[in-house]
Parts: sequence; C-alpha cells; structure tokens
Amino acid sequence: MKAFIDGRIGRSRPAGQALPGWLRRGGPALVLGLAMLVCTATPAIAAERKPITKATGGARSVAAKEDALPLSRDTLFGLDAPSTGAQTVPPAAREEVVPATRDALFGLEAPEKPAEPAPSAPARMATDSAPTPKPADSREALFDLAPAFRNETSQTLAVAEARPTGRQGVGPRGYLQTELAYTYGEPEHWSKTMLRLQVGTAGQHAGVKWKASARLDYNPVYDLTDFYPKPVRDAERARFFIHETYLDFATGDWEWRVGRQNVVWGEMVGLFFADVVSAKDLREFVLPDFQIQRIPQWAVRAERFGEDWHAELIWIPYPSYDLIGKPGGDFYPYPPLLPGLAPVIEAEQKPAHTLKNTNYGLRIARLIDGWDLAAFYYNSLDAAAIFPRELTATQQIYRPRHRRIWQVGGTLGKDLGPFVLKAELIYTDGRKWNTVDPTDPDGLVKQDTLDWVLGADFQPGVDTRLNAQVFQRIHFDHDPGIIPERRETGASLLINHKFNARWEAEALLISSLNRSDRLLRPKLVWKPQANRRISLGVDVFHGPATGFFGRFDNRDRAYLELRHDF
Repeated sequence: MKAFIDGRIGRSRPAGQALPGWLRRGGPALVLGLAMLVCTATPAIAAERKPITKATGGARSVAAKEDALPLSRDTLFGLDAPSTGAQTVPPAAREEVVPATRDALFGLEAPEKPAEPAPSAPARMATDSAPTPKPADSREALFDLAPAFRNETSQTLAVAEARPTGRQGVGPRGYLQTELAYTYGEPEHWSKTMLRLQVGTAGQHAGVKWKASARLDYNPVYDLTDFYPKPVRDAERARFFIHETYLDFATGDWEWRVGRQNVVWGEMVGLFFADVVSAKDLREFVLPDFQIQRIPQWAVRAERFGEDWHAELIWIPYPSYDLIGKPGGDFYPYPPLLPGLAPVIEAEQKPAHTLKNTNYGLRIARLIDGWDLAAFYYNSLDAAAIFPRELTATQQIYRPRHRRIWQVGGTLGKDLGPFVLKAELIYTDGRKWNTVDPTDPDGLVKQDTLDWVLGADFQPGVDTRLNAQVFQRIHFDHDPGIIPERRETGASLLINHKFNARWEAEALLISSLNRSDRLLRPKLVWKPQANRRISLGVDVFHGPATGFFGRFDNRDRAYLELRHDF
C-alpha cells in the first residue's frame, strides 16, 4: 500500500500532541536529573567498587565512538571470559591484552603465565601497520595488531595454532544498555527510551570454533507517546535478531568462517568510507556506536595467510541491507522532493534471494616496510536504497529499491612516530542519485564517484588523544540536477581527554567545507567500574535543509546512556 508522508517534512505539529506538557517542558532537565541521580544515588556501587589501576599511558588511538574499535571479537559483544583469581592485571589494563591465538581469543585455553601489563602509551599509538623490529612469530605480530586500532578485519589475522578435539566453551556474555534521548528541536519530544540486551556465547568442538549471539531492542517511547505515526511505532517498537553467529574451521592453508558475521574492510572516525561490506542501521543516522550500527552479513569467508600478506574471499548468498526505518521516523532519508506535489513513499522492496542477487568480493593485504596496504573489489546489490520516482498530476511517488553496483578501493596505515597515518580510497560504479529535474523519467541519474579520506591520530599528552580527518567525494560526469556539488569536501576533528581512571570527556565535530553544514557531538563519560559506563551528551545539527547534516537541523537532542557488560 502507498503511505503518504505524514508531515515529518516541514511539519509543525504542536508539541502538546507528542507527550504530556510536564514531560515536554521538563524534558532536558529530566535527562540531566537522571544523570545526577545515577551519580549520587549509587552507594551500593561505591561500596563494592575496587580501585582500578590506571593502564600505562592511559590512552588509546582515536575512535569516533568508544566501542567502535574493540580489542577482540568477543570484546565487541562483551563475550570475554571472566578474569580468574590468578590474573594480576588490573581491569583497565586487562582490557588491552592482545590474544595470541584464536583459542585465547575465545577464552578456550588456560594461560601459562599471568597476562603482561598493558603497553606504554607510545606503543599503543601503533596502527595495524606499525613496523616490527624483528621477524614475526605469529600473524598477530606480523601485522602488529595494536589493540587501539583493532577491528574485525584485523582480528581475522589471529593464528589458529591449537585445535583440541574436546568440547570447550564459555558461558553467556553480553551487555545490557539503556538509552534515553530527548529531542529539544521543534517540535520537542522524547525520541528514545531504548532497552537493549545482547547475549552470546562461544566455544569449540572437534577443532571447529563457534560463536552465537543475538540482540533484543525495545523502545518504549513508541508505547508511551503518540508523537510518531503508527507505521513507525509498529515497525520500530521492538526488534529481535541474530547477531554474529558462525563457525570457524580450517582446510589445509585456508581458514573459513561460515555464518552471520561482520566483515570490516575499513574504519575511520565518525563516518563509513571503505567499510563497504557492512550493512548499517541508519534509523538514528550515524549517531550510535559502530558496533550497534553494523548489521552482520550471512557470508562465507575464506582467508589465507603468507609471511607478509593476507588474502580474503567472501561470498554473501543472503545479503543484509541498510535499515532506514519508516517515513515519519526522525532520521528517515527522504529523497529531494519537488514542490507542488504531494509526496508518497511506498514500502521498500528488497531483492529476492536468488543466486544472481548474491554479493561477492576479494581483499588482499600486505605489510611492506611498516606500511599496512590493502586493496579490495566488491560486487553487490547496494545496501543503500535508491528512490526511483513516478509523477502524477497531484503526487510524486517514490519506491525504495536496491540496484547492483561494484566498488574497488584500498586502505593504508602507518605509524610515523609523532602520529599515525590512515587513508582510504573507494571508487563506486553504478550507483544512482535522485535528481530534482522534473523531466527525468524516473528521477534518477547514474553517478560514478570517487571517495577518499586522509586521517591522522595524535597523542599530545598521556591522557589526551586527537584525530583529524579530511575527506572528499568526486562525482564524475556531474549532473546539475543532483543536490551534491561536483566535489564535496569535509573535515572532522575529535578530541578526547581522560581526567582520571573513571572520567573522560570527548567532542567530535564533522563539517562540510562546501557550506555551513555540520554535526557537533560533545559527551561526558563516567566509568564507575570496568564493566559499567554512563555517558551524557548532546547531538547538535546545523545546516541548510538540503545539507547532509542540515536536513536534521530540528533533530538536536540530549541523551543519556547506561551500559553494563557481563
């Protein structure tokens, strides 16, 4: 059925219809009050709190989001095995211990000696490509996978040395997270009261490693208020899905991973560039942590390792696509609309699951004189939806669809001493863009693009880290009917400072250099214990209605997040 956009575009619905007046007027104060309540009314937590020894250096490399760069696959979802009495490493340092084998990664082998202390601050500033002064004795050492820059791609380099035939495993691990968000842009409303639970386990049997995890999201805001249209409330109230769930095994020189998994080919700060394989949950734009945004793919992945190289083949028979929600959601990606015609957004149509609609790709990485270089090719049905258009006498009708594209690109990383250099380059062929030209039959024009990003991570102080990036998208054969200019350039700056072992502050600014179009994200983080985190911050959008950030100019919000890992 066709569904008219309910007025979220340029809507001026009275705030009183969104929620009771006392909630509307006291929204921001209530959010701040909740934070103060948590900080002051936790005597039980304080009583059981143990001193946390500050890890040497106290800083990791920069990431836009704290959980975007986990230390291991299990850490990504809170599946680490609990510490034992014999372990002497304090919690802050223990989080940065690098597993030497996949058995250690899954917590399936007992340590022969206490874990080594966390590396010094300069050592932790190394990237995936940091040079090694002596021959590597493992694939982890070969690519110098410093915890600060570890991602899913890097983690695949962990060597599988021992494969016991007995049945082993770890108990359930995961996290519980509560997220509150109050949008103070007009119209004011509660936009999120999320309860998020993720649980998983891992183990091995007869030489086969396995992992299983699932996540449940429930947002009571859709039950407590009628601000959002019914299709949005029904679609986004609750979501249960299988997260990373796969088998790991080896055949000869090849290592295989089969199942639902994250395949991360690139990772920068704040935005996605070379991370072309992952589908994303974009119902909150790019605001959530990367680990929450990424949607795993059902894939078959084969990897082979040489002395200084790594090859990776992937086949995705059952692709996942970006989750954009329903029209009327706060961050629904509306296409540019024509004036004078009523807009209609039909239901998104996803491709049938047939052999011709599968995705596949190849990635090759090599370490040369400390430079971590990688190149990839990926052919897929675009995870991002396009919006073909049909015009009638009174309506403009859009039908979200997915079309095939191919992408080729590369990444590099290098520790240059004073700073860590990272770069990504991606050429995309076949993607179509919406045009505002009313004479175009379907409202789409093909635009091949080249994206590049250059970033540097600095550590000006022991407890301060800084990241700066510049990025650009070039449209070849630029069509004047599309909103972006031929060259769209932007920059970002992230500053993080740790006041002590428990308190830190962070601010991220991402801005267009073509126009006044930006996103500012300051936040304050308190960690009362190693497995507990409380974050308080704001997301501030600014720009024109057609800007990448400015289209959400009235979505400014304050938020509070409480997370417990177990």
